[in-house]
Amino acid sequence: MELEEPSVSIRTPGENPPEHPAEDSPEADRRGFRSDSSGDDSLDGSPQPPLSPSTPRLSPRKRSRAQGPAEPPLLRTDKRTIYTAGRPPWYNVSGTSFKEAFVIGLCGGSASGKTTVANRIIEALDVPWVVLLSMDSFYKVLNPEEQTLASKNEYNFDHPDAFDFELLVSVLRKLKKGKSIKVPVYDYSCHCRRKEWKTVYGANVVIFEGILAFANKELLKLLDMKVFVDTDSDIRLVRRLKRDICQRGRDINGIIKQYNTFVKPAFEQYIEPTVQLADIVVPRGGENFVALDLIVQHVHSQLEKREITVRSALASAHQGQPLPLTLSVLNPSPQVLGMHTIIRNKETSRDEFIFYSKRLMRLLIEHALSFLPLKSVSVETPQGGVYEGKRLGGKQITGVSILRAGETMEQALRAVCKDIRLGKILIQTNHSTGEPELHYLRLPRDISEDYVILMDSTVSTGAAALMAIRVLLDHDVPEDQIFLLSLLMAETGVHSVAYAFPRVRIISTAVDKEVNERFHIVPGIGNFGDRYFGTDAPSDVCESDEAMDC
Repeated sequence: MELEEPSVSIRTPGENPPEHPAEDSPEADRRGFRSDSSGDDSLDGSPQPPLSPSTPRLSPRKRSRAQGPAEPPLLRTDKRTIYTAGRPPWYNVSGTSFKEAFVIGLCGGSASGKTTVANRIIEALDVPWVVLLSMDSFYKVLNPEEQTLASKNEYNFDHPDAFDFELLVSVLRKLKKGKSIKVPVYDYSCHCRRKEWKTVYGANVVIFEGILAFANKELLKLLDMKVFVDTDSDIRLVRRLKRDICQRGRDINGIIKQYNTFVKPAFEQYIEPTVQLADIVVPRGGENFVALDLIVQHVHSQLEKREITVRSALASAHQGQPLPLTLSVLNPSPQVLGMHTIIRNKETSRDEFIFYSKRLMRLLIEHALSFLPLKSVSVETPQGGVYEGKRLGGKQITGVSILRAGETMEQALRAVCKDIRLGKILIQTNHSTGEPELHYLRLPRDISEDYVILMDSTVSTGAAALMAIRVLLDHDVPEDQIFLLSLLMAETGVHSVAYAFPRVRIISTAVDKEVNERFHIVPGIGNFGDRYFGTDAPSDVCESDEAMDC
């Protein structure tokens, strides 16, 4: 009597795997890189398609908080999925990354269905902050001799030496820590890397797939869950034939030769032994919905354990402390006080509000520029004399606005700084949790080399400013090169930013003492975005944590 093949094999915590077989190993399965949370320095990557009618739906997403009926954090259409929930804080009140991304390692033979399993997991998770990282992206750059062998199907792409493990470990380690990373894009037609690299940022869950995902000791240390996709060798060969002929333009004889010479021996020597390291073994790949459901439930439970709160803690912290030395407030001259009187007055018309807000913004920007480090320089005047002056040393300036109200300051910045680069970050408050959430960002390339002027109209608790600064730090912008500018700040927000990031320069035109129970600045300036853009919003709705202080 034949026994039914098990749906899933699980290694219990008490079972110790044997010694690691190989130091390294290869991948020639599916290729490329895909992310729900990345673009060119953005978080608006390719959305996931809806589940097909023939695909069984796995366990729905778990939610730890429910105030009334829980609605999915997304909108589905025929062609795309739009996420309406952003990334919650991944750091604590001190601004330090509190939780690392949860990394799932998928290992298995070439064409075993690892990418299919990964995509099914992503569909079932239904969360926007998931990155799929393929080991194929990390093939080494071939020299001319190796290129010749590859063109004749005589180069072993399934050997550990074919992969750049040093770069792979470095990239995955940074991604796990929440940093922005750059992933090489491999071109199979020429067996080389393309000039452009993919920028990825914002992962709460990382799915890393590759035939040698378990074959490197440093990689294993980064994996929170290890899954081995076990597929029959005949099925893998058929899939490989179909893929290489249809997608990579190779002839059948070359494919068979490469399979027998390199792929099959590599599987037996490097890949198959690593099944003993797996936490879960998934027979039949993407069609094994029992195993996939088990994986998804475990990931949800891990994400719930890592939830943290920030905003309420910020509102009650640092009370009674003196204002930090990193704060600089515009001199309260009669002109500045007069303009504040106008824009704070609820009877002021929209035209006057915009006019005097722009005047204050211009003064604020010019005041902020005086804190940039300058170097001495000599210039010759038209009269032939020499003038000893100052010039910004080396680095350029980039402006980053916290949408939407921070965007109002861009015009003043462009008027003062010629040819300045601009970036944008969208942060909104989750009204169920009260926490800020990151929805979108677009930052210029190589921003880490610039002085960054971060702009928001008002700062109350500092939650949105904290998140925006954390984003910049994750993109390797040095803390002392960040300048936070705001027309109006509460002392609470000043303390929150200064405590978490003591080297960030904070610059404002005024600082109010209080924040009420709804986190609005008192006496405040009102809903700056609505007053500036002429829109109306309910009094309990905030476009971001800091854009409202009504």
